[in-house]
Amino acid sequence: MSRIAESELIINPRGAIYHLDVRPEELADTIITVGDPDRVPVVSKYFDKIEYKCQHREFITHTGYYSGKRLSVVSTGIGTDNIDIVMNELDALVNIDLNTREIKPELKKLNIFRFGTSGSLQADIPIDSFVAGTHGLGIDNLLNFYTHSGNEEEKQLLQSFITQTQLNSSLSYPYIVGASASLLKNFAQGYHQGITVTCPGFYGPQGRVLRLGLTNPGFIDRLTHFSFGQYRIANFEMETSAIYGLGSLLGHHCLSLNAIIANRVTKEFSSDPLTLVDKLIQKSLNIIAESL
Repeated sequence: MSRIAESELIINPRGAIYHLDVRPEELADTIITVGDPDRVPVVSKYFDKIEYKCQHREFITHTGYYSGKRLSVVSTGIGTDNIDIVMNELDALVNIDLNTREIKPELKKLNIFRFGTSGSLQADIPIDSFVAGTHGLGIDNLLNFYTHSGNEEEKQLLQSFITQTQLNSSLSYPYIVGASASLLKNFAQGYHQGITVTCPGFYGPQGRVLRLGLTNPGFIDRLTHFSFGQYRIANFEMETSAIYGLGSLLGHHCLSLNAIIANRVTKEFSSDPLTLVDKLIQKSLNIIAESL
């Protein structure tokens, strides 16, 4: 196997991977990602015991035990550019020997969950509810920097999406990747299910108008009305497609779980988003501990 150069895989003086500042033994095989660094202790406060705490820039990691299950919670920051860093470094920690800089002969599969917030694109998915994303549909362009090809269902979904939304290729060429079926099946009761769209920004890319005009002002309405067989778009946010896309390419199991703090159809916003996120954390932690 070829050795990965120092410029391509950066390891700091304490033997930890550069951005996350985590060593292999400090990471669990089941990982929860959160966008907000301040949300890491909101999750880990429910752990029975915390073994490791690591921090570098916006990347904070706590590893410990919940109901006997070893878990890590990692903050990613906002956006798919940060997800590119986090997913590649999580994989490197378990599938690359940091001493020899070679890919290990036997690869490990991680279970990776996102606990996030998002906006609903359906009137019947109300604020203060939860969504488990069946697919991550990216209009962020990240996965197009990697060699990838979807399965037949994903290809059909994507072609239907392009046709129905008339997404201008000068903005982005979209991609779609399914969630891990083995994880998704555990999150049916108490969670709406549908496609989660990932946008490369919060304002214009999500159809918000402050002082700037939009090149595609009807795009959000077309997202709401998109359908393909049993599938429709449930919500949108800024990380899921990259987690699903890179996770799938690297062989990991990924699932995005989101608290609905806004409904873009009814124009409502949750009156207590912090309590809602806390409910998502507790409910989802219990399911993870029981099912994995």
